[in-house]
Amino acid sequence: MAYLHTPLLILLGALLAEAAFGYPKALYAAIRHPVVWMGGLIAALERRLNVLSLPFAARRRRGVLGLGLLLLAVGLPTAALQIGLLALLPWGLAVGLLALLAATLPAQRSLYEHVAAVADALEGPGDAAARLAAGRRAVSMIVGRDTAVLDEAGVVRAAIESLAENFSDGVVAPSFWCGVAGLPGTALYKAINTADSMVGHRNERHGAYGWASARLDDVVNLPASRLAALWIGLAALLLPGADARGAWRAVWRDARRHRSPNAGWPEAAMAGALGLRLAGPRIYGAVRVEDHWMGDGRAAATLADLRRALRLYRLACALPLFCLAAAVAW
Repeated sequence: MAYLHTPLLILLGALLAEAAFGYPKALYAAIRHPVVWMGGLIAALERRLNVLSLPFAARRRRGVLGLGLLLLAVGLPTAALQIGLLALLPWGLAVGLLALLAATLPAQRSLYEHVAAVADALEGPGDAAARLAAGRRAVSMIVGRDTAVLDEAGVVRAAIESLAENFSDGVVAPSFWCGVAGLPGTALYKAINTADSMVGHRNERHGAYGWASARLDDVVNLPASRLAALWIGLAALLLPGADARGAWRAVWRDARRHRSPNAGWPEAAMAGALGLRLAGPRIYGAVRVEDHWMGDGRAAATLADLRRALRLYRLACALPLFCLAAAVAW
């Protein structure tokens, strides 16, 4: 029976280790991060295969080929490693080692730290203009929009939106696929998600080549986005001042109206739980992107809302850990 829930034990150990230690800076300085390695391979494949002079259909086929090569390069060694460790080492030791390796891929701790840095900047030293400038710099590290045009409420909304969306694709999704298949599951998910972030753009260079990466990322994130909304809604039940009914109402009404098939679910849940409006029109570079609002609360988000969102996020991370531990123990 122990072998039947091996992926769940790997996931439990990985989440506990990542929450406690994150990804050590010394290790990053020495060998970088697995996502950086994946990004290097994605960039190399794109330079080799994405020939802009080719017809659209040919570039799309090359994008499918590039994605397939990436998945083989990530999936085969991680699957071989998991199978080999479980076959050659005592089961408990193998699970522990696999959990430590898988702990490099979720981003519970780093996401919290990056969003908390925005809150720290907005309440840091100096006058209001200096604090706003610091907040814009901090939030520019986690969002792709033009932060120079954001006022304080815009900075706060951007940080909360990033917290909600990345809770889904940076925490829940790698955890879900780790629970399904262990180390290769979470590694393959991160490869797909990284490919989408690098080449899955609707522009002249990547519109054809990145099509397969963007579509596959939508598919593999579908269960996680719904689970993320569920965890946020449940966490709202436990956080004083949060509105769980508002979270469910916003998800039911607004999630499907988001331009992304997945991002609307956690963003709507977060908006409803905090009594805010998130998403809406945004500026990326010089391009204004029209999108529906998630939630029907205040657009004028405050620093207090950001701190409350961080507390809600921590509860939303703790709840699945508790449920997973209980399931494994049972």
